[in-house]
Amino acid sequence: MADIGATLREARIRARIDIGEVETRTKIRAKYLRAIENEEWDLLPGPVYAKSFLRTYGDYLGLDSRMLVDEFRRQYEGPSDHDVRPIASRPRDRDRGARGPLLPPWAVIGLVLVAIVVALYFVGSFTGGKQKSPTTTGTQASRPPRGRHHRHRPAPPKPTTVKLQLVPTGPVYVCLVNGAGTKLINEQTFSVGQTIPAETASKLLLTLGNASVQMKVNGHTVPVTASPNAIRLMIDPSGTQPIPLSTPPTCP
Repeated sequence: MADIGATLREARIRARIDIGEVETRTKIRAKYLRAIENEEWDLLPGPVYAKSFLRTYGDYLGLDSRMLVDEFRRQYEGPSDHDVRPIASRPRDRDRGARGPLLPPWAVIGLVLVAIVVALYFVGSFTGGKQKSPTTTGTQASRPPRGRHHRHRPAPPKPTTVKLQLVPTGPVYVCLVNGAGTKLINEQTFSVGQTIPAETASKLLLTLGNASVQMKVNGHTVPVTASPNAIRLMIDPSGTQPIPLSTPPTCP
């Protein structure tokens, strides 16, 4: 085979291709292309780049790039480990290649999966055993973990107002006054089916003609005790309690 550089130069000249066009098409810098054609290999970055450039340049010119690389190796590189390997070892390598791998791929994958499962089992057993507390008495075994037992949720704020809802179960006289003496329900009689307006205040004084009513305070049912006389109740956030009819402010 002729010199590598001369072969490439002659093929380029025959094809009437300029170095600049080769640089554009192969992305190899022109100075490296000239170095290859002049076989100035020291101007290239290294043997690996030289062989890569030879393949690309040869393929672009339609030459046998593999032959060019082999010629470069023969002339400018020492024999590889494969070339100096003893002849006696080659039949053994061929036999090994003919037999194929010792284990099929599916068997290797199965062994890996089994190993992962076994590892996870031992890790789970180890961590689970560490988390178990020593058995002492039944009381200590049922004791909640530390930290949770001593957490106290903040108590909800106490209401500062009361909301009164009344539903008549029969004809009933209603008079409702707030703590300031303002009449919210001014001596009205309600029958079954009529709506008694709900009222909200910090303090309410309620007068009922009888117990024919269902009463809720802040959404909770409060029983109304029947009485031969009018019923007078004071309602505030602390609770509901009966008071004398004469306690101010009064409806009449």
